Amino acid sequence: METLLMLLRRLFGMALVVVIATFLLSCLMWLLPGDPALLLAPGTPAGALQAIRHQVGLDRGVFGYYWKWLTDMLHGDFGQYYLNGGTRSVTEVIKRTLPVSMQLIVYAQVVALTFSIPLGLLTAYKEGSRFDRWTSSVLFTLVSFPAFALALIMSLIFAVKLGWVDPIGYVKPSEDLFKHLKLMILPVASLAVGLTSSYTRLLRNDVIATLKEDYVTMAASKGISNKRVLWKHVFRPSSTTLLTSAALNMGGLIGGTIIVETIFVIPGIGYEIFYSIGARQIIAMQTLIALVSFAYVFFNTTVDLITNITDPRTRERRV
Repeated sequence: METLLMLLRRLFGMALVVVIATFLLSCLMWLLPGDPALLLAPGTPAGALQAIRHQVGLDRGVFGYYWKWLTDMLHGDFGQYYLNGGTRSVTEVIKRTLPVSMQLIVYAQVVALTFSIPLGLLTAYKEGSRFDRWTSSVLFTLVSFPAFALALIMSLIFAVKLGWVDPIGYVKPSEDLFKHLKLMILPVASLAVGLTSSYTRLLRNDVIATLKEDYVTMAASKGISNKRVLWKHVFRPSSTTLLTSAALNMGGLIGGTIIVETIFVIPGIGYEIFYSIGARQIIAMQTLIALVSFAYVFFNTTVDLITNITDPRTRERRV
């Protein structure tokens, strides 16, 4: 029952976040100088411009326009791009670009978690040692580098100077899996380095606190091996913050990959948001931001449900 109530609250919060984010964006469009229809479709003749204004709902005012956009989106109509006198469906663009961004994000998360979990456990177990100090210093340095800076540096070294990988491009895994993975190495690495540093430090702090719990001391006193204590008795209750951070990053990375996808010319959602901003396609941008907002809250809700299963103590904290 508690889980169901929490799920209903999260669903309400999810809808509220999407509505607020997209409504504020639509308000910004109305605050820009000039006619919003001309901003959306510059160079369009007066007659066609009036038709676009009516089709989009710009003739209904701020609230009327937003209500039309929201109801159309709920019915599966995500709007159109208005470029060069023609239109292009936003729905088709999302179908084409979303899988690409999800591949990049999932790869980055898998790589980051693969390295950060053992590093976090090991540095916490060896707290205060030379290994812990050196690892913490390196991770602190790496986390300060933004993803786009790492992308440019690695592209210059490994693609331009050494020629080990291609600097730009994207190939579907169904077309050529080896080339797909080769092209994804640099963008995935540029995203995963910062995530690995952040995840390792979060897990290290939680593991250090868990190692001081009485039940861990009791497990060790029974002669259970250190490896089993760490993985079975320490990692599970210490993974709550790590899971929450990973879930929040899943949603944030959908919009946060804009620069990385642009640098490596990867046709994902981030690249499409960048294109929409440059082309002043407010309707497409509004729909893409709604998608990012929904993903952000969706992944956060999912991790709350997982946390309830992995660590029942969280249910008691919410009461």
